[in-house]
Amino acid sequence: MSPDPQLVEHLVATTSLTPGEARRVVEDVLAFHAESVEAYVLRRHAHLKTYGAKNPEIFQRIAAELAERVVAAPVLSERQLRRIVYG
Repeated sequence: MSPDPQLVEHLVATTSLTPGEARRVVEDVLAFHAESVEAYVLRRHAHLKTYGAKNPEIFQRIAAELAERVVAAPVLSERQLRRIVYG
C-alpha cells in the first residue's frame, strides 16, 4: 500500500523530514498497525517471556494492550491467547 501523498506532504511541511523519510515513516506506521492479532500476540509473548515474565501476567498484559490498539482487537480470553501461542 502506497502512503497517502497528502500525508507525506504534511509531514514534510511540518517536520524536518525529507519526502523519502516521511514516506518511510508513514509506511512503517501502516505496517505496524497492519499486524494481525495472532502475529502481535506471538511477538509480545516471546518478548515478555524473554524478560522473565510468567504466562498469567503475560496474557493479562497482552489482553489489556490489545484493547487499547488504534483499531481494537476483539476481546480474547486467556484460553484464546494460549491457543494462539501454543496452538
